[in-house]
Amino acid sequence: MEACLRRSGKRLFSPSLLSSSSKSIYPLSSGYWADSIRNVSTVSIKGAGNIARKGTGGRSSVSGIVATVFGATGFLGRYVVQQLAKMGSQVLVPFRGSEDSHRHLKLMGDLGQIVPMKYNPRDEKSIKAVMAKANVVLNLIGREYETRNYSFEEVHHSMAEHLAVIAKEHGGIMRFIQVSCLGASASSPSRMLRTKAASEESVLRVFPEATIMRPGTVIGTEDRVLNRWAQFVKKWGFLPLIGDGSTKIQPVYVVDVAGAIVASLKDDGSSMGKVYELGGPEIFTVHELAELMFDMIREWPRYVNVPFPIAKAIASPREFLLNKVPFPLPTPAIFNLDHINALTMDAVVSENALTFNNLGIVPHKLKGYPVEFLSCYRKGGPSFGATASEKMNSSDI
Repeated sequence: MEACLRRSGKRLFSPSLLSSSSKSIYPLSSGYWADSIRNVSTVSIKGAGNIARKGTGGRSSVSGIVATVFGATGFLGRYVVQQLAKMGSQVLVPFRGSEDSHRHLKLMGDLGQIVPMKYNPRDEKSIKAVMAKANVVLNLIGREYETRNYSFEEVHHSMAEHLAVIAKEHGGIMRFIQVSCLGASASSPSRMLRTKAASEESVLRVFPEATIMRPGTVIGTEDRVLNRWAQFVKKWGFLPLIGDGSTKIQPVYVVDVAGAIVASLKDDGSSMGKVYELGGPEIFTVHELAELMFDMIREWPRYVNVPFPIAKAIASPREFLLNKVPFPLPTPAIFNLDHINALTMDAVVSENALTFNNLGIVPHKLKGYPVEFLSCYRKGGPSFGATASEKMNSSDI
């Protein structure tokens, strides 16, 4: 009896019988049942080639983009990954640190959309492995200070050029986006900005269709500007203003930068081979940005003006000893020599540059929601005290 059931079961669930019987009711097309094909769109992603989209949009859809995001575990990277995953893209996340360095990213997409892949940035084979199935490459790798193992030249220039060469040889990479910095120039007093400018030149030479993004000072919950200032104020009670805080900058909200990167992938290819300068809607001096920080943490502004020569003298010993001692040196915070050199020149959007407007994005003003994360530094809790504007409104009543 058991043998009969087994034989009949084999006949009943035979793949050939199953497929032949289903063809008469639901004809197959591209390996999917016809009832599921009703939810499939044939609209292609503009700027990303003739790639079929599936679904109506959202995390559980398939946008057709398979993006390898180098630097995804960094500050800007998490926002780029979130926006890519939100539209149904598969994101390959190369990481070189511990297994915990990418775990916060896996929650941003549907099951299987965020794929962590361990790699070595100095190993060509591992780079090719993380690019193998991609059709889009984003390079967000960057450092604001040097270490004993990685110099500005290697991190910003050599790695970017290497990634562009491998992406070009790949043959299936339709878009390459290189994230640089506002103010990047071969004549900049900052070595970081000089290497960023060199990386732009190398990437466009190797991959002429690449898109270059130059964001200004990026502000957000995990930023390394307002957070460091607030931490310094909470510890010491004052904020050093380098060069009297008169340098002009154009800070930008991190969500807007991520949105601009994703918008360039959705266009009709018009952003290919172009350079975009991404500055916020307002120009601040460093002093004015510090005033905004003090207003949000509800502390009385206290400053110590530090002239550039003195600031450079304070920051120089680390750079001098970096490769001369057999142990790692502390991470520079406010007194970062390269950052001090960068502050000797204004960093604002050029007059005829391509900006957010060319990508259809209206950037946020900083005052308000983009800097509300600073409320965690208020000494009496998030509801402690009142801002200057709130005091003014209450006095009018």
